[in-house]
Amino acid sequence: MEAPQNSGSNQHPEEMMTDERWQAIVENDASYNHQFFYAVETTKIFCKPSCKSRVPKKENVRIFQTAEQALNENFRPCKRCKPTNQNLPDCEWISNVTEYIDKNFTEKLNLELLGMIAHGSPFHLHRTFKKIKGITPAEYIQHVRLKAAKDYLIETNKSITDISISVGISNSTYFITLFKNKFGYTPVQYRKLYQSDEKKEK
Repeated sequence: MEAPQNSGSNQHPEEMMTDERWQAIVENDASYNHQFFYAVETTKIFCKPSCKSRVPKKENVRIFQTAEQALNENFRPCKRCKPTNQNLPDCEWISNVTEYIDKNFTEKLNLELLGMIAHGSPFHLHRTFKKIKGITPAEYIQHVRLKAAKDYLIETNKSITDISISVGISNSTYFITLFKNKFGYTPVQYRKLYQSDEKKEK
């Protein structure tokens, strides 16, 4: 087991990733909890080595000696393992989730995956998200995708199928149905309507 790090003020805030530390993360080894913390660049969350959350990609991990150092680098404490021994406020936790959705809405997203990424149970995430945002995570994902689709319809000549795939909806028929239910027009009708309005303004 590696010796505790020197906590002197001249210590660089970020520590080296070693094979030993990586093994501790993979194995959720609680004996390392007082030796270092690890942060994940893609989620901006930091954890104790013992955290039971999904193992991140090694290249996305940064190591810190203290929780304070991770906080100073704008990482947020994990909701599950509570590396600061305090609960992350619900509004901040959900803000993390919406930020992740905003950046990754083109990917296959579901409640279970978001729960793993956000380090919380799917049920608790669903309930808390709706309490804070007024809509469910699935509804928020749909909102972000359809908003992006509107931009594609206005700003590009992409086909409806290509736009559907570009916003993370693989079934174009389902995409057309969602779009019409949301905006009252099919994607084709919406594009023509916008182009018609543009001509009138010229």
